[in-house]
Amino acid sequence: MSEHHTKRVIILGSTGSIGTQTIQVIANLNAHFMHQRIPFRFEVVALAAGRNAEALSAQARELGVTNLALAHDCETNGAPKGANIRTGPDAAEQLVREVECDIVLASMVGSAGVPATLAALELGIDVALANKETLVAAGSIVTAAANKSGARLLPVDSEHSGVWQCLAARAHGQIQPPINLCDEVAKIVLTASGGALRERSLEDTYNATPEDALAHPTWSMGAKVTIDSASLTNKALELIEAHWLFGVGSDRLGVLIHPQSIVHAFVEFTDRSVIAQCGSPDMRTPIQFALAFPHRPDGIAPGIAWDKFADLNFAQPDTQRFPALDLGYEVIDRGGTAGAVMNAANEAAVEAFLARKMPFGMIPQVTKAALDEVGVSDIRSLDDVFAADAEARRFVQSRVHENVNAPTR
Repeated sequence: MSEHHTKRVIILGSTGSIGTQTIQVIANLNAHFMHQRIPFRFEVVALAAGRNAEALSAQARELGVTNLALAHDCETNGAPKGANIRTGPDAAEQLVREVECDIVLASMVGSAGVPATLAALELGIDVALANKETLVAAGSIVTAAANKSGARLLPVDSEHSGVWQCLAARAHGQIQPPINLCDEVAKIVLTASGGALRERSLEDTYNATPEDALAHPTWSMGAKVTIDSASLTNKALELIEAHWLFGVGSDRLGVLIHPQSIVHAFVEFTDRSVIAQCGSPDMRTPIQFALAFPHRPDGIAPGIAWDKFADLNFAQPDTQRFPALDLGYEVIDRGGTAGAVMNAANEAAVEAFLARKMPFGMIPQVTKAALDEVGVSDIRSLDDVFAADAEARRFVQSRVHENVNAPTR
């Protein structure tokens, strides 16, 4: 009998969409362990959430986890007896630094996930990264930490997982991000579903309601990511993430609208051959690929309905209706704190939109204005990232105040 071992996992953002699907994936992978399909079983050793204490406690009871973290100080009466519950904005980072593990699944929404992810990489712990804002805001620091410690930065976003798999196919599987294997790469193209508003007019897009923007036709995601998908901001963030993961400049990155969400990424090589990665629009597949790499046990997601390949559509994005996409290229080219400014401004603008204090079309406008007005500086430490983040949020709040208090005509 072959020797097996345990792979200990911390899930950051466990009560969100990615976190809950990760728990499903781990249950499936452990079933394969029992049949000796992979050489290790998974044990969830810690969970972190934002403010959903009830859901966190239920997960902890189900999984037998006693190391917990909440970003907000909430009642946790349902937690397992003897649970060590850390609370506050630094709770997730404390969890990573204090609980021994082999891999961290980072799916906390927004820039709040940066310190905990960075802590894991500094400690030499592999990170399965579903929090794209970490690389957007602090890519230079995060990739430097991974390279220094030797920790692997394994993408969970379906598009970046697709690029990784395309590159791994060329490199016979012996590759994991962050990498700089680009001598033979001519272009990396990420696909975008186009979101809930892809068929609307310019005016209807600008005036879309939260209900309109949240009605995504193919993917099941949290509210923030779904709104970003509707504005194509999500794809702009993914361009920046791809820049840091795969070491390519803006001139070798592209986006195609692909409503069926079957093809997730293309990699064109210098000999002009192209490798594409396909799969059903289900986040459990890239989650499993990151956790089980380099093994490929049976997946929990449904397979592709092959008859759909008769009707796959691709189109260039309309940047007049969706100007947010161009901000991704601008941030890559400007460097420094540009990513932190863009990310924070967008987060604040989305919050205002969901609170009905800002029209949908104003989200990319105010984000672009923040980039221009706040400015960009060099990143020397995480403090520079946080300072740019705070300044961008203050700028957006001032614009929200002006919008709310503007006289009606």
